[in-house]
Amino acid sequence: MIRILIADDHEVVRRGLKNLLSSQGWEVCAEAASGEEAIARAEACRPDVAILDAMMPGVDVLEVTRRIRERLPGTEILIFTMNETEQLVADVLAAGARGYVLKSDPSRHLLAAVEALARHGTFLTPSLADSLVCAIGRHGRRAPGARSPLTPREREIVRLLAGGCGSKAVAVTLAISVKTVESHRANIMRKLELGTLVDLVRYAVRNRLVEA
Repeated sequence: MIRILIADDHEVVRRGLKNLLSSQGWEVCAEAASGEEAIARAEACRPDVAILDAMMPGVDVLEVTRRIRERLPGTEILIFTMNETEQLVADVLAAGARGYVLKSDPSRHLLAAVEALARHGTFLTPSLADSLVCAIGRHGRRAPGARSPLTPREREIVRLLAGGCGSKAVAVTLAISVKTVESHRANIMRKLELGTLVDLVRYAVRNRLVEA
């Protein structure tokens, strides 16, 4: 059974989410209406997935995400919001979130995201993934049949970074030093001619290194 925390300052949203998730046989183990409550209740019930609204009062969602991931590495973060700006996506992924779903999406996308994160996978709302791909421009493009400019190790690092892991988490996952991760990251950005994490996320989506 998947255990879930719902954090949203609107009671009607929490109630609707709880009904939807419970209908799948999953357990909503806690609810929160602010950033501080989300952190405290996550620590108390240790959910598999924490669903966070991006605009809760109190501690902002980036700090909530970072604290939960630091204190509860087994809990995955799913952002559930009306905000679909690329910068917010990049920021929450960098903070440690592994999923992003819009409140305007069909409910099946939210359910798919919860299932993916419960397996420690990733999920980006398809509409947002499409917009990222359209905005890629020349970044990440290569001719059909052309070989990737990245080594297998670099591709794995891109997948982890774009999936929301920080340099320390990547280092632990791959059993290498943080300094080595940073060196790989610099080489990756140089090879792909990318400037920001947003560009890196776009590249990962375009090349199917993260789920969309």
